[in-house]
Amino acid sequence: MSTLTIIVTGGSSASGIAAARALGAAGHKVFTVGSDEVRINAAAMEAGNGVTPLVCDLADLGSVRELADELRSRGFQGIDGVVHLVGGWRGAKGIEDQSDGDWDSMERSAVTTLRNVSRVFYSQLEASPYGRLAMVSSTTASAPTAAAASYAAAKAAAEAWTLAVADGFRRSQSAGTIAPSGQHSAAVIFVVKALVDSAMREAHPERRFPGYTDVEELAAAAVGLFEEPAEHLNGQRILLAK
Repeated sequence: MSTLTIIVTGGSSASGIAAARALGAAGHKVFTVGSDEVRINAAAMEAGNGVTPLVCDLADLGSVRELADELRSRGFQGIDGVVHLVGGWRGAKGIEDQSDGDWDSMERSAVTTLRNVSRVFYSQLEASPYGRLAMVSSTTASAPTAAAASYAAAKAAAEAWTLAVADGFRRSQSAGTIAPSGQHSAAVIFVVKALVDSAMREAHPERRFPGYTDVEELAAAAVGLFEEPAEHLNGQRILLAK
């Protein structure tokens, strides 16, 4: 496998830094994307390994199209992977106090950004011999609680969209056959209870974070996507929760 070109969205987060670092260390060309220039530049520097920062409002379709144009202007005609790590959390006490503001925020971060990125880069991922789209979901999506209704519903919608992308890859590359042949692109869902990083552990040494997934484990799973056959991955929900 030659050097691949991979985009990490939500690159300013601890998980984004870990994923960009791991993918860069694996020899890939990594572009890490965030909406705040100062934060994404700092994140790219922390990730090292030649990771390049780019600024984009992923919730705006026009901005994502400009991002694709910028990559082409830099000589990158085809993207091989998108590791989508844009997230957020909004909770409440129950159903009645689920606010419109919370829903709008979750829909924008969990669903709209994914829709925009996958639509703009779909044809490139479909054309790549190692095309991969990955997003991070939550165990809450399949076991929603009243307090997390908006969060769980948004994650479930994002999962459905990702599985639809997987179906698109399957139909174009293996004609929807039961035993695919020639499948080379895959869309997958990483499922976690919650993520934890070293800073969180240091800030709360008294906590054990039961069931949490370390961002380094998520990063390793992202690298592994490009080492596994697409027919084994496409449309899979990969449980990383303990």
